[in-house]
Amino acid sequence: MMDPTSADPQLRKPVNTLAIVPTKSSKITVLARKAYNVLLYIAQEQGIDHEVYRAPLQSVLRGIDFNSHAREIVKQHLRAMVSTTVEWQSPTSGEGEAWNVAGLLAHAKLYKQSGENWVEWSFAPNIKHELLEPQRFARLRLDVISQLRRHAGVVLYEICSRYRDVGLTARQPWPWWRPVLTGSPDSDDSVKQEYRFFKRDTLKLAIAEVNAVTDLDVELIEHRAGRFIADIQFRISKKQQATLPLGRAPQPVDLTQVARAHAAGLREEDAENLIHTHGNDAMSAALDALEKRAASDFPEPLRDPHRYLRALLVSTSTSAAKTAADPTAAPDARETQVAAAAVEGWTSEWVGRRRAGVIAEFEALPSEQQADWADRLRMHLAERGVHPSIRRRLETHGWKHQLVLGEFIKFYKGPEWDKPGPQDLLAIAAEQTARGR
Repeated sequence: MMDPTSADPQLRKPVNTLAIVPTKSSKITVLARKAYNVLLYIAQEQGIDHEVYRAPLQSVLRGIDFNSHAREIVKQHLRAMVSTTVEWQSPTSGEGEAWNVAGLLAHAKLYKQSGENWVEWSFAPNIKHELLEPQRFARLRLDVISQLRRHAGVVLYEICSRYRDVGLTARQPWPWWRPVLTGSPDSDDSVKQEYRFFKRDTLKLAIAEVNAVTDLDVELIEHRAGRFIADIQFRISKKQQATLPLGRAPQPVDLTQVARAHAAGLREEDAENLIHTHGNDAMSAALDALEKRAASDFPEPLRDPHRYLRALLVSTSTSAAKTAADPTAAPDARETQVAAAAVEGWTSEWVGRRRAGVIAEFEALPSEQQADWADRLRMHLAERGVHPSIRRRLETHGWKHQLVLGEFIKFYKGPEWDKPGPQDLLAIAAEQTARGR
């Protein structure tokens, strides 16, 4: 079982499991990959001598109350792990001892014991020994992986962790990386994808996430064949200080957003696809907005929760992320302009409401506290050497003067007072969409 007191609990993940690719039309979601890592860690802790492995369900999955629809979500994940056939391959050609095709799990079972829900599972005989007592493996911190939101980010971190001491991953043709990072097998459409779109939509977002969250810095290296990019690999360096503290036990995988989306009327697979594309944080904020819209029948009842949620996510995250990830890319100009204008309008509306709220909050304070804040602002402006004209307006007209108000709110609420988060913008978007229906 997991030991919460372990100094630095890590998963030893075999190299042949780092670049797995599902066969046929299956897809490995970010939640499924995280849950599989937790199951693998628990099995390694329990030892190779067991035929089957067991653990309390809540130690594997979080965000479920095990009511009827939550139970179906759990069953769906376990069913996918058993039925999804994958190719087990190392990121470095020839590094693994053998090539295998097998399901992620050989069997899975849910049952109750002493009033507690448990999960049981086993591994295919042809890969069990390699999974539980690997000779070549990556040391992974599951507390770090729990913070990653995209499938590509999780996979890139796992692969780069394998080569952190080498400083360089293997060089592979860029189409090799596509199904590995996306978790989806190549299709007739995906094989036609140009490299610049794969770089914009997958590579840059994954690199940014790994660099922001983990203890690694990752850099893309491109190798050309004439005018075109042929192969890619990644340069890895260790940060001087880990982003997250050590010593945190592996956390159960959070299914909260999937359960919320299901309760709001979405299918589980649709919810996971949205999380897979936009990330868990954006999904949480969008669901907040969806729930507010669904609670109101004005101007008419919400007819299609999935379509509404997807539109919110696309408007606020996908277009902006694409533009930020690669300014040299050329997405559809009209799409970019519309998205940018929408975000700018929501931001302006939020800042206006925020300003009014701050003013109302300050005016509600006792006069003595208001005077004290004014004195402190006066000293603050003098220490910063703010232009004398602004300081004179404070003396003659008070903190409400248009030249003073911005400085005052920044001093009273902090420099980030006018920076809305994704949830704030989604709430404005939902409200304006409801008005416009």
